Amino acid sequence: MKKLIIFDLDGTLAESKAAIDPEMSVLLNDLLQVAKVAIISGGNWPQFEKQVLSHLPAKANLSHLSILPTCGTKYYQYKQDWNQLYAENFTAAERQKILDNLHHAVSLSGFTPAQTWGEQIEDRGSQITYSALGQQAPLEAKKVWDPDFSKRKVIKAQLDQSLSEFSVQMGGATSIDITKPGIDKAYGIHKLQETLKIAIAEMIFIGDALFEGGNDHPARKTGVVCISVKDPQETKKVIETIIACLNNSDKNTSNESK
Repeated sequence: MKKLIIFDLDGTLAESKAAIDPEMSVLLNDLLQVAKVAIISGGNWPQFEKQVLSHLPAKANLSHLSILPTCGTKYYQYKQDWNQLYAENFTAAERQKILDNLHHAVSLSGFTPAQTWGEQIEDRGSQITYSALGQQAPLEAKKVWDPDFSKRKVIKAQLDQSLSEFSVQMGGATSIDITKPGIDKAYGIHKLQETLKIAIAEMIFIGDALFEGGNDHPARKTGVVCISVKDPQETKKVIETIIACLNNSDKNTSNESK
């Protein structure tokens, strides 16, 4: 029986940088009643507050929810309030090397958007994220800029050489995430295993970027059951199925004990 359901955020639970919708809020609330839930995303803590936490019902069982921002380089648990368990932050020298090489790789790629909305590079402490169209770009513009990841693959190939000692992954609609080596969603999953005392075989990971080079792909290295989805609507169907299966399992266990 599965005890922990792990989700990516952007493109999986919600559209890029958008809040979960009311239907997803209800489904997550229902799921939290029957299993533990974790969300691992490239976004920083404020994004989780804005996109997820502030939209969950007041009665939601937050003690069953783990939040791992910046691809698992940070970990928050709820015990009367949200507490940070760890943060794998860059040193000043690491940060500067990443920024210098990121600017260079973007320049070499030749992919200069006609318009940007906000800063393109965000330092999230434990992760540096490049958003090609800017942090506040509208979803419509982001969806058409690099739908097949071909532009970001060019930039990533350059970064894989110049920043070989770091982890470089593509995520969201226009983003590239850079973290310390080995500090990715696989690292986050193992931290969940260690902290929650739940075996990998008792977990499911759900994400929209499980392909090679996607920022969900490291999850596959852990051996966790992975379910690839194309958007939040597909995720809803998966959650509904998981809830039904867990409820049926509970009923069967109850009947067997009688």
